[in-house]
Formats: sequence, C-alpha cells, structure tokens
Amino acid sequence: MGAAPLGTEFSLDMNDVLIPGKTVCGIVEGDSVPDVFIPRLIELYNQGRFPFDRLIEFYDLQEINRAAENSEQGTVLKPVLRMT
Repeated sequence: MGAAPLGTEFSLDMNDVLIPGKTVCGIVEGDSVPDVFIPRLIELYNQGRFPFDRLIEFYDLQEINRAAENSEQGTVLKPVLRMT
C-alpha cells in the first residue's frame, strides 16, 4: 500500500483472500526491531548485498524544495537533508 494519504480506502477480492486462506495485516516500517534490523542491514551492506548508497541522494538544507520535488517525481528514492 505504501504511504497513502489518511482516509485512503482500498478493496480486495473476497474470494482471492478466502480461497487460498490469505491473511491481510498492516505494518508500520516493517515492524522491525532496530537492535536486530540495523546491524543486519550493515552486514548486508558490507557484503555488497544492500547498496543503500545508490538509493539516497544528499541535499543541503536550502535545497529542501528540490529534494521534495525529486522525491515526488521519482528521480530519487530517499532524499537526505544535510544540516550544514
């Protein structure tokens, strides 16, 4: 679903859920345990299996509007603001 605006509704095909016995469950940020999850991400990065540095782009604080625009346009996945 992603981060939809508040009040956004969605529908499901009832038979597609019931017949195979699927479960629908909501989660926030993966419901991860940071003390486990972050070291694991670091381990994957060190192995070359999680290249997060290719997913982010840095922006100076005064570029905040450009960062937001790039994010909305999909030209950057995760804009990171630098408070310099």
